[in-house]
Amino acid sequence: MSSPQRARAQASAISSGKPVPEAEAAPSSRLRALFDGPRLSPGQRRIAQYLIEHITEAAFLSITELADRAGVSQPSVTRFATAVGFSGYPALRERLQSIALSTLASAPDAAEEVRPNELQAAVDAEIDNLENLRRDLADPGRVIEIGRALSQSTPLTVLGLRISGSLAEYFAYAARRIHPDVRLVTRGGSVAYDALLQSREAGGTWLLAFSMPRHAHETLTALRVAKRAGLRVALITDLALGPLADEADVVFASGTGPRLVFDSYAAPGVMSAALLQAMTDADPERTQARLDEYEQGAEQHAFFLKD
Repeated sequence: MSSPQRARAQASAISSGKPVPEAEAAPSSRLRALFDGPRLSPGQRRIAQYLIEHITEAAFLSITELADRAGVSQPSVTRFATAVGFSGYPALRERLQSIALSTLASAPDAAEEVRPNELQAAVDAEIDNLENLRRDLADPGRVIEIGRALSQSTPLTVLGLRISGSLAEYFAYAARRIHPDVRLVTRGGSVAYDALLQSREAGGTWLLAFSMPRHAHETLTALRVAKRAGLRVALITDLALGPLADEADVVFASGTGPRLVFDSYAAPGVMSAALLQAMTDADPERTQARLDEYEQGAEQHAFFLKD
């Protein structure tokens, strides 16, 4: 029987794409029909005009790039998308891309123009994940609160098993620059149990765990061991509901990129960096002292190349 990953390998194979259909109408007419109905603010009209004048390029811009090109804020782009009848910028961009591609296909030299390939589609999916995360972080209170708690947990244990180990290693590597005792657990079974129990006995109060698809039974077991030992659990994962989330005290759900054979982790990576920032802000004096000490050692032993 074919495995899910094998099926994804076949479905996500990189190709050059296929020719797109001809445009049904002039792109400027289609865009004006899209934008003429609602009553737009001056800033929204500026966005509309930029899109009409630069559709073939603008349709593939991120929300940040479009805001910069149109000279408005990112929230203005989101409000514009809502004002013209879309659920958000990703939905508007999908329509714009359809118009842009049909425009390219109808050009005299565009007989072989193609749709975005699978790699571009994977990037688009991650952009959507990041935009969702941005909305989630509109109120940073929970990140600040948990960052403070992780900062105060000594030792602080970070767990990531199987493919989630890469995210755990990144977090632990950075956290050691600002925290005096960070313990990384990337092996399951009795090795993980020993580490979790020892962390609690040493005075630790929190475990930060990572769990990305495919979710491992041993991760669930480790979370249960941590809870029984008296550790509180913060979990970075892609699912806000389910057995893993049920074992956590707080869940930071960040979408993964499933379009290629192996998932990509742009949003969980940014979520990790946000928690690290909250930890640095929680104890600025300790942070500065530790960073200064590290830089002195790095300079003394020539850790890094000169830029």
